[in-house]
Amino acid sequence: MAKIALITGATAGIGLACAEVFAREGFNLILTGRRLDRLEQLADKLNKKYNVEIAVSSFDIRNREQVIENLEGLPAKWRKVNVLVNNAGLSQGLDPIQNGNYDDWDTMIDTNIKGLLYVSRIVSNWMIEHGKGHIINLGSIAGKEVYANGNVYCATKHAVDALNKGMRIDLLPHGIKVTAIHPGAVETEFSEVRFKGDKERAKKVYEGFEPLVAADIAETIWFVASRPAHVNINDLVIMPTAQATATNIFRQ
Repeated sequence: MAKIALITGATAGIGLACAEVFAREGFNLILTGRRLDRLEQLADKLNKKYNVEIAVSSFDIRNREQVIENLEGLPAKWRKVNVLVNNAGLSQGLDPIQNGNYDDWDTMIDTNIKGLLYVSRIVSNWMIEHGKGHIINLGSIAGKEVYANGNVYCATKHAVDALNKGMRIDLLPHGIKVTAIHPGAVETEFSEVRFKGDKERAKKVYEGFEPLVAADIAETIWFVASRPAHVNINDLVIMPTAQATATNIFRQ
Protein backbone atom coordinates (compact mmCIF):
# COMPACT_ATOMS: atom_id res chain seq x y z
CA MET A 1 0.00 0.00 0.00
CA ALA A 2 1.36 3.43 -0.96
CA LYS A 3 2.41 5.80 1.77
CA ILE A 4 0.63 9.13 2.23
CA ALA A 5 2.10 12.63 2.53
CA LEU A 6 0.01 15.62 3.60
CA ILE A 7 1.46 18.93 2.38
CA THR A 8 0.09 22.30 3.44
CA GLY A 9 0.49 25.36 1.24
CA ALA A 10 0.86 23.16 -1.85
CA THR A 11 -0.29 25.72 -4.41
CA ALA A 12 3.14 27.30 -5.00
CA GLY A 13 6.80 27.40 -4.05
CA ILE A 14 8.22 24.82 -1.67
CA GLY A 15 4.86 23.13 -1.08
CA LEU A 16 4.31 22.58 -4.79
CA ALA A 17 7.87 21.31 -5.21
CA CYS A 18 7.33 18.88 -2.31
CA ALA A 19 4.17 17.57 -3.97
CA GLU A 20 6.18 16.84 -7.13
CA VAL A 21 8.98 15.06 -5.25
CA PHE A 22 6.74 12.92 -3.04
CA ALA A 23 4.56 11.95 -6.02
CA ARG A 24 7.73 10.98 -7.91
CA GLU A 25 8.63 8.74 -5.00
CA GLY A 26 5.27 6.98 -5.16
CA PHE A 27 3.43 8.67 -2.29
CA ASN A 28 -0.29 9.32 -2.43
CA LEU A 29 -0.91 12.93 -1.52
CA ILE A 30 -3.23 15.17 0.45
CA LEU A 31 -2.68 18.69 -0.85
CA THR A 32 -4.06 21.72 0.97
CA GLY A 33 -4.08 25.43 0.22
CA ARG A 34 -6.39 28.37 -0.33
CA ARG A 35 -6.45 28.30 -4.16
CA LEU A 36 -8.63 25.37 -5.18
CA ASP A 37 -8.03 25.84 -8.91
CA ARG A 38 -4.28 25.49 -8.44
CA LEU A 39 -4.69 22.43 -6.22
CA GLU A 40 -6.89 20.73 -8.79
CA GLN A 41 -4.53 21.53 -11.65
CA LEU A 42 -1.57 20.21 -9.67
CA ALA A 43 -3.43 17.06 -8.65
CA ASP A 44 -4.40 16.34 -12.25
CA LYS A 45 -0.84 16.87 -13.48
CA LEU A 46 0.75 14.64 -10.82
CA ASN A 47 -1.87 11.92 -11.19
CA LYS A 48 -1.22 11.69 -14.91
CA LYS A 49 2.56 11.88 -14.54
CA TYR A 50 3.07 9.51 -11.61
CA ASN A 51 -0.19 7.56 -11.33
CA VAL A 52 -0.67 8.37 -7.65
CA GLU A 53 -3.88 9.07 -5.77
CA ILE A 54 -4.41 12.66 -4.68
CA ALA A 55 -6.96 14.30 -2.40
CA VAL A 56 -7.25 18.08 -2.44
CA SER A 57 -8.65 20.12 0.41
CA SER A 58 -8.99 23.88 0.05
CA PHE A 59 -9.21 25.98 3.21
CA ASP A 60 -7.58 28.89 5.01
CA ILE A 61 -5.16 27.42 7.54
CA ARG A 62 -5.78 30.43 9.82
CA ASN A 63 -9.39 29.33 10.32
CA ARG A 64 -9.52 26.62 12.99
CA GLU A 65 -13.04 25.51 12.11
CA GLN A 66 -12.12 25.13 8.42
CA VAL A 67 -9.01 23.13 9.28
CA ILE A 68 -10.91 20.75 11.55
CA GLU A 69 -13.88 20.37 9.19
CA ASN A 70 -11.76 19.69 6.11
CA LEU A 71 -9.20 17.36 7.65
CA GLU A 72 -11.61 15.43 9.84
CA GLY A 73 -13.91 15.19 6.82
CA LEU A 74 -11.40 13.16 4.83
CA PRO A 75 -12.27 9.49 4.26
CA ALA A 76 -10.71 7.07 6.76
CA LYS A 77 -8.14 5.75 4.28
CA TRP A 78 -6.55 9.20 4.06
CA ARG A 79 -5.91 9.37 7.80
CA LYS A 80 -2.97 6.99 7.60
CA VAL A 81 -0.60 9.87 6.97
CA ASN A 82 3.07 8.87 6.99
CA VAL A 83 4.57 12.32 6.41
CA LEU A 84 3.14 15.74 7.28
CA VAL A 85 4.93 18.68 5.68
CA ASN A 86 3.90 21.82 7.57
CA ASN A 87 4.87 24.15 4.76
CA ALA A 88 2.18 26.86 4.79
CA GLY A 89 3.68 30.13 5.99
CA LEU A 90 4.35 33.69 4.95
CA SER A 91 5.77 37.07 5.81
CA GLN A 92 3.91 40.36 5.58
CA GLY A 93 5.66 43.73 5.55
CA LEU A 94 9.13 44.74 6.61
CA ASP A 95 8.46 47.53 9.09
CA PRO A 96 10.15 48.46 12.37
CA ILE A 97 8.11 47.43 15.38
CA GLN A 98 6.85 50.94 16.10
CA ASN A 99 5.35 51.18 12.60
CA GLY A 100 4.07 47.63 12.40
CA ASN A 101 0.76 46.85 10.76
CA TYR A 102 -1.67 45.07 13.10
CA ASP A 103 -3.22 43.08 10.26
CA ASP A 104 0.20 41.94 9.06
CA TRP A 105 1.03 40.75 12.58
CA ASP A 106 -2.23 38.82 12.85
CA THR A 107 -1.75 37.22 9.44
CA MET A 108 1.76 36.00 10.26
CA ILE A 109 0.91 34.74 13.74
CA ASP A 110 -2.31 33.06 12.62
CA THR A 111 -0.67 31.37 9.64
CA ASN A 112 2.84 30.53 10.80
CA ILE A 113 2.05 29.48 14.37
CA LYS A 114 -1.64 28.81 14.91
CA GLY A 115 -2.24 27.25 11.49
CA LEU A 116 0.69 24.90 12.00
CA LEU A 117 -0.69 23.96 15.41
CA TYR A 118 -4.21 23.29 14.12
CA VAL A 119 -2.97 20.88 11.46
CA SER A 120 -0.38 19.24 13.71
CA ARG A 121 -2.88 18.52 16.47
CA ILE A 122 -5.16 16.60 14.14
CA VAL A 123 -2.53 14.74 12.14
CA SER A 124 -0.33 13.86 15.13
CA ASN A 125 -3.29 12.02 16.64
CA TRP A 126 -3.75 10.07 13.41
CA MET A 127 -0.07 9.14 13.58
CA ILE A 128 -0.35 8.09 17.21
CA GLU A 129 -3.31 5.88 16.30
CA HIS A 130 -1.29 4.14 13.60
CA GLY A 131 1.93 4.00 15.62
CA LYS A 132 4.19 5.88 13.22
CA GLY A 133 4.70 9.06 11.25
CA HIS A 134 7.00 11.97 10.51
CA ILE A 135 6.20 15.67 10.95
CA ILE A 136 8.43 18.06 9.00
CA ASN A 137 8.10 21.73 9.96
CA LEU A 138 9.24 24.50 7.64
CA GLY A 139 11.08 27.07 9.68
CA SER A 140 13.51 29.69 8.40
CA ILE A 141 16.89 31.22 9.07
CA ALA A 142 14.61 33.85 10.66
CA GLY A 143 13.92 31.23 13.32
CA LYS A 144 17.60 31.14 14.21
CA GLU A 145 18.45 34.86 13.96
CA VAL A 146 16.64 38.18 14.30
CA TYR A 147 17.29 40.87 11.72
CA ALA A 148 16.28 44.50 11.39
CA ASN A 149 12.58 45.00 10.64
CA GLY A 150 12.00 41.24 10.77
CA ASN A 151 10.58 41.43 14.32
CA VAL A 152 7.24 39.59 14.17
CA TYR A 153 8.12 37.30 11.27
CA CYS A 154 11.29 36.28 13.09
CA ALA A 155 9.25 35.75 16.25
CA THR A 156 6.85 33.41 14.44
CA LYS A 157 9.70 31.35 13.01
CA HIS A 158 11.43 31.24 16.40
CA ALA A 159 8.10 29.84 17.63
CA VAL A 160 8.21 27.15 14.92
CA ASP A 161 11.71 26.23 16.09
CA ALA A 162 10.48 25.92 19.67
CA LEU A 163 7.36 24.00 18.67
CA ASN A 164 9.47 21.60 16.64
CA LYS A 165 11.52 20.82 19.74
CA GLY A 166 8.36 20.51 21.84
CA MET A 167 6.73 18.13 19.35
CA ARG A 168 9.87 16.01 19.25
CA ILE A 169 9.70 15.60 23.03
CA ASP A 170 5.93 15.09 23.29
CA LEU A 171 5.70 12.58 20.44
CA LEU A 172 8.85 10.66 21.37
CA PRO A 173 6.97 7.89 23.25
CA HIS A 174 4.85 7.28 20.15
CA GLY A 175 7.77 6.73 17.78
CA ILE A 176 6.89 9.76 15.65
CA LYS A 177 9.73 11.61 13.98
CA VAL A 178 9.84 15.41 14.04
CA THR A 179 12.16 17.57 11.93
CA ALA A 180 12.59 21.28 11.24
CA ILE A 181 14.01 22.58 7.96
CA HIS A 182 15.30 26.15 8.13
CA PRO A 183 16.02 27.64 4.68
CA GLY A 184 17.88 30.82 3.92
CA ALA A 185 17.14 32.78 0.74
CA VAL A 186 14.82 30.78 -1.52
CA GLU A 187 13.48 32.40 -4.66
CA THR A 188 9.75 31.71 -4.57
CA GLU A 189 6.73 34.01 -4.29
CA PHE A 190 7.73 34.57 -0.63
CA SER A 191 9.17 38.06 -1.17
CA GLU A 192 6.32 39.03 -3.48
CA VAL A 193 3.86 38.14 -0.72
CA ARG A 194 5.98 40.00 1.86
CA PHE A 195 5.87 43.12 -0.31
CA LYS A 196 2.19 42.64 -1.14
CA GLY A 197 2.53 42.11 -4.85
CA ASP A 198 5.41 44.50 -5.55
CA LYS A 199 7.28 42.29 -8.02
CA GLU A 200 10.08 44.76 -8.67
CA ARG A 201 10.92 45.10 -4.99
CA ALA A 202 10.70 41.34 -4.55
CA LYS A 203 13.02 40.73 -7.49
CA LYS A 204 15.75 42.87 -5.96
CA VAL A 205 15.96 40.54 -2.95
CA TYR A 206 17.59 37.88 -5.13
CA GLU A 207 19.78 40.08 -7.35
CA GLY A 208 23.54 39.56 -7.55
CA PHE A 209 23.72 35.99 -6.27
CA GLU A 210 22.25 32.55 -6.90
CA PRO A 211 19.55 31.83 -4.32
CA LEU A 212 18.08 28.47 -3.47
CA VAL A 213 15.01 27.38 -5.41
CA ALA A 214 11.97 25.47 -4.18
CA ALA A 215 13.24 22.16 -5.59
CA ASP A 216 16.40 22.43 -3.45
CA ILE A 217 14.29 22.48 -0.30
CA ALA A 218 11.91 19.79 -1.53
CA GLU A 219 14.80 17.43 -2.26
CA THR A 220 16.21 18.14 1.21
CA ILE A 221 12.84 17.36 2.75
CA TRP A 222 12.70 14.11 0.80
CA PHE A 223 16.20 13.20 2.02
CA VAL A 224 15.08 13.76 5.61
CA ALA A 225 11.86 11.80 5.11
CA SER A 226 13.63 8.86 3.44
CA ARG A 227 16.08 8.07 6.24
CA PRO A 228 15.82 4.64 7.90
CA ALA A 229 13.22 4.18 10.65
CA HIS A 230 15.81 4.50 13.43
CA VAL A 231 17.21 7.82 12.10
CA ASN A 232 15.68 11.24 12.81
CA ILE A 233 17.18 14.51 11.65
CA ASN A 234 16.01 16.95 14.31
CA ASP A 235 17.06 20.23 12.77
CA LEU A 236 18.63 21.36 9.51
CA VAL A 237 19.68 24.80 8.23
CA ILE A 238 20.14 25.10 4.46
CA MET A 239 21.54 28.19 2.75
CA PRO A 240 22.72 29.28 -0.68
CA THR A 241 26.49 29.16 -0.99
CA ALA A 242 26.46 32.95 -1.29
CA GLN A 243 24.67 33.43 2.05
CA ALA A 244 26.34 33.09 5.46
CA THR A 245 23.68 34.59 7.76
CA ALA A 246 20.19 36.02 7.33
CA THR A 247 21.62 39.35 6.19
CA ASN A 248 25.17 38.48 5.08
CA ILE A 249 24.91 37.73 1.36
CA PHE A 250 27.78 38.08 -1.12
CA ARG A 251 26.40 39.82 -4.19
CA GLN A 252 28.37 40.30 -7.38
